[in-house]
Amino acid sequence: MSITKIGVNHFAVSVASVEESLAWYERVLGFKLLVRDEIPGIDVKTAHMEGPGMVLELFEARGAKQLPESRRYPNTDLMVHGNKHFALSVPDRELCKKELEELGVEIVMTADVWGTYGIFISDPTGNLIELFEGDMRNVK
Repeated sequence: MSITKIGVNHFAVSVASVEESLAWYERVLGFKLLVRDEIPGIDVKTAHMEGPGMVLELFEARGAKQLPESRRYPNTDLMVHGNKHFALSVPDRELCKKELEELGVEIVMTADVWGTYGIFISDPTGNLIELFEGDMRNVK
């Protein structure tokens, strides 16, 4: 038996710079700042941003290790256990690609499988984000 009430609260991402990431997530994905804070005693800056149907929590930890190169690409990242990316729905892949180009955002990879389409980009730290056209509930 599973727990009875469950829903998405937020996603958390470790970033090199909260300042740079706040600006990027607002400029590219339209997220809006909700609150900034610090975690007492461990020198970690935080920011919560509201996006399309979700909250994103950013962490900037002084002295944190850089994201390994293999974690910056979807196919090699799959070879390491852990969270892979978060995905946001887009209604039109071609319009999305055009808008990304206009914003100067590099497309890391595209995936056209099972009747769905994903465009992978990365934030300034290299964290993967998928812009997804399709509905996984309809995949057979």
